[in-house]
Amino acid sequence: MRKLVFLGLALSFLTACGSDSPSEIVGYKTTMKIPSVFNAGKIARGEVIHANFVVENTGDYPLVLSDVSGSCSCTVADWSKDPIPPGEKGFVKANVKTEAFSEGAVTRSVTILSNTTPPNTKVVVEATIIK
Repeated sequence: MRKLVFLGLALSFLTACGSDSPSEIVGYKTTMKIPSVFNAGKIARGEVIHANFVVENTGDYPLVLSDVSGSCSCTVADWSKDPIPPGEKGFVKANVKTEAFSEGAVTRSVTILSNTTPPNTKVVVEATIIK
């Protein structure tokens, strides 16, 4: 009997929650605008590239960035964790460690998973590694 009462309370608590939780917002598709390339220019080997991308929600529903990942272990990403309301801006940051790179052009990609169509958006971090 206690289990049944507990289950009933838990179920009523869960259904009483608001409908704008990130997991429910993800069902609504929206659009975003983000620069496709961040060019860091010339970087000395061993420096960290700090790429900052501004993400703008251009759609009608909150934009949820559910995951952001770099193409290799040298790229660490951070992003806006809260839903971005329509017309508002958020961020994606990518830090690229360059100590293992050779001199010359380097390109690393960052994949953004969101509630857009298509759900994956790829942006690129470019630089030229110098001595």
